[in-house]
Amino acid sequence: MSAFNRLQNWHQTKTGLLVFALLELGLAYVFASWAIDAGNLLDYLCTFILLVGGVQNLIRLLGRSIGKNR
Repeated sequence: MSAFNRLQNWHQTKTGLLVFALLELGLAYVFASWAIDAGNLLDYLCTFILLVGGVQNLIRLLGRSIGKNR
């Protein structure tokens, strides 16, 4: 099994979803700070993409925690 497949399988676990959500939300915060300081549209775009990814992982985690196993 390749490293990518192992990472992908781990990402589907509750722990993996939590780690990825926190990582993406943390990076979104950093990019938002840079975007506010510099006014760079690329930083705003990265912030938006990371924010959507982090929220998506949190929603998946909540779904798994409540009992929906998808």
